[in-house]
Amino acid sequence: MPSPQTLEAFIARVESNAHVEAVLEYYTEGASMRENHEPPRVGREHHVANERRVTGRATRIESTCVRPVFVAGDHVVIRWIFRFDWPDGTSTRMEELAYQRWDGERIAEEQFFYDPVQRKPVPTAQLDA
Repeated sequence: MPSPQTLEAFIARVESNAHVEAVLEYYTEGASMRENHEPPRVGREHHVANERRVTGRATRIESTCVRPVFVAGDHVVIRWIFRFDWPDGTSTRMEELAYQRWDGERIAEEQFFYDPVQRKPVPTAQLDA
């Protein structure tokens, strides 16, 4: 079970858009992640590579935790809103729930639940209106 301090530090790391660092610092070596009901991706280094690929394409990222955060023993649920601005003048706004199982002070399993329609970029001006 994560301590309240660890959980708050993790959230702060993500909200500072240090996504790669958050994975390195807060996930177990063999952590699994899955999008909705897709097959899980396994291994911290795999997650780091994926975060680098996605964040490296964006010109700007906003990451926001929507509180409250729910904690029940080793399980945590966080509601996130992410906005990615892309070089072509489009943006993606994703709202998701992250369902996590922690192993002590690190995340061992995580599953994201979101509407996949959100992944489609829209003109940035449309989100700013």
